Amino acid sequence: MYLIRGIGNIEAFKKKFPNQTMSGTIGNFDGLHLGHQAILNQVKEKAKASSSASLVFFTEPHASEYFALRQDNIVPPPRICPWREKVKLLKNFGIDFAFFLQFNRSLKIMTPELFLDQVLSQVNLKHLIVGDDFRFGAQRAGDFELLTEWGLQNDTEVISNSTVSFQDERISSTRIRSALLESDFKLAEQLLGRPYTFSGKVVYGQQIGRSIGIPTANLWMPSQRLPIAGVYAVKCLIEGQIHKGIANMGIRPTVGGTKPVLEIHIFDFDATVYGKRLTIEFKNKLRDEKKFDNIALLKEQILKDISKAKKILE
Repeated sequence: MYLIRGIGNIEAFKKKFPNQTMSGTIGNFDGLHLGHQAILNQVKEKAKASSSASLVFFTEPHASEYFALRQDNIVPPPRICPWREKVKLLKNFGIDFAFFLQFNRSLKIMTPELFLDQVLSQVNLKHLIVGDDFRFGAQRAGDFELLTEWGLQNDTEVISNSTVSFQDERISSTRIRSALLESDFKLAEQLLGRPYTFSGKVVYGQQIGRSIGIPTANLWMPSQRLPIAGVYAVKCLIEGQIHKGIANMGIRPTVGGTKPVLEIHIFDFDATVYGKRLTIEFKNKLRDEKKFDNIALLKEQILKDISKAKKILE
């Protein structure tokens, strides 16, 4: 998959692929759930029928994150997956091109007309698939009707995608975030079309777990908040092998932590994994994170968590 990194790289893309026609879509695609996958299948079908390539436009950060970070007392919504994982999912889904648009002040104030001229008109779109409630441009002034008019003038077929539902309710990233916040991993899996996982590289931590005989692997965390918090029974994929364990997502108040950390204790495992990428599948929430009076009480609780998790994961 070829990644176009921002509007500034459009000319380089056009020089490299001067005659490439596209069938595309626009969205956040957080989680790449079954609703997203239905849209992407439409894009791929249109691309195949017209001998075009498939293209996905997405913004980073999400608009809601951008605005939340610029307002007092507003917490950005949690992210189902970081942008690196999103790109990987798009690639694995067979998308040919991804166009990463940085959501900044320039994009925020860009009028719908400028967006059409400076972005969409630059990539030779044959088809554009979006929802009929899709809005774009400054003040969300651009709508499906404007896109359709633009499409008629530019030989681009603008198509409204169909809503995908599960249990009579629309599948959406918001619904999945809610399921994950409530630790309903079964529902999240049904909406995503796969188990909810988080992948990250193992980094060095304080090694407090090792000092109490319960070593943990700390994963690098993105700046965005994840929709998980507390202690979980998990499965962990390391170099193609599945292991069982427990994970804590939190600030680790007992040891004076202040920043969110995801740390994993893998059962019956003592290999060195620093620098390696782990994929964590969350199975059941065991409890919320809490502050203990001392390390001894924390260790006692972790041993109880391990015993409970082993029974769940049998």
